[in-house]
Amino acid sequence: MAVPLNQALRVGAYVMKQHLKGNKRYPLVLMLEPLFRCNLACAGCGKIDYPSEILNQRISVEDAVLAVDECGAPIVAIAGGEPLLHKEMPEITRRILDKGKFIYLCTNALLLEKKIDQYTPHKNFCWDIHLDGDKHMHDAAVSQEGVYERAVDAIKLAKSKGFRVSINCTLFDGADPERVAKFFDTIADLGIDGVMTSPGYAYERAPDQEHFLNRQRTKELFRAIFRHGKESKKRGKNWKFNQSPLFLDFLAGNQTYHCTPWGNPTRNVFGWQRPCYLLGEGYAKTYKELMDSTDWDKYGVGNYEKCADCMVHSGFEATAVVDSVKRPWKMAALALNGIKTEGAMAKEIPLDKARKAEFVFSKHVQAKMAEIQAKKAAAVPAE
Repeated sequence: MAVPLNQALRVGAYVMKQHLKGNKRYPLVLMLEPLFRCNLACAGCGKIDYPSEILNQRISVEDAVLAVDECGAPIVAIAGGEPLLHKEMPEITRRILDKGKFIYLCTNALLLEKKIDQYTPHKNFCWDIHLDGDKHMHDAAVSQEGVYERAVDAIKLAKSKGFRVSINCTLFDGADPERVAKFFDTIADLGIDGVMTSPGYAYERAPDQEHFLNRQRTKELFRAIFRHGKESKKRGKNWKFNQSPLFLDFLAGNQTYHCTPWGNPTRNVFGWQRPCYLLGEGYAKTYKELMDSTDWDKYGVGNYEKCADCMVHSGFEATAVVDSVKRPWKMAALALNGIKTEGAMAKEIPLDKARKAEFVFSKHVQAKMAEIQAKKAAAVPAE
């Protein structure tokens, strides 16, 4: 486990408090997307397919801080787009840290060398660098040569300056388990503080639709990776995951979990995204409106066609964390026996009653474009 002790204790106490208060739905991680603009165009990304007018939008410092206050989650993951393109990002991170929150600032690292001196190491701050495998795997995933080396150089630089650094590793169909295991070895040798790994979500607008994993392939892939991790005394023991062991156990097909979409609520330039970070099927103006007006039962594996193959951390990590607090004996068993990589898998959720997918992306884009045009028109002085 690579989760810092102070974070683990704080989150555990927070979950227990919510449980004792009888709260059924509460956030663990605020997914803050201050912009969609990016300096890469990854083939599997569904976050950058917007008109330039929307890509030019930014969440202000005050709105970012307000989102943190509205939500109340102990952890803030700042994603995008590429957050380092936001000129006020240093101020946003300082203001959030002043509130005692834990920050994971996600970046592809292309701008990190240029921007790093605008940030100060902090026990609650961690760079979360996008790295989807070794040089061949990562450069293919981001559709650009040379990005892997720049990310590795950025990791070394950030570590030399005293920052905590984790990586965000998304895996796709065709990933070779042995190659992924060797990559985790390489990252461990760099002194990474943690790895967050997850299968890619099948974004409906992503250019590459052929390499998203289904649930069965996800389980087989992660079982094979973890098997390789058990092969030597050095290998798996040096891997540090900043995720719940029960989530990793879920990826290996050993837990039957429903997603917890409200566990990682998303605030972006559209507003509060309904229902989760992965699906933009409506937006609320406030966090309270998001929680009160979303029909949560319409979404999730077995409920909605678009969710059928999802096993992504932003949907299921919160489920695993809550399970670990409510049933600590499951964590103890994992610590003793490790993740099972052979034999029968946990029962799967049936998909036969899931409602059909709705395709509403264009409607929300049109509404946002109309809003932007109206603001521009209002800013033009009358003749």
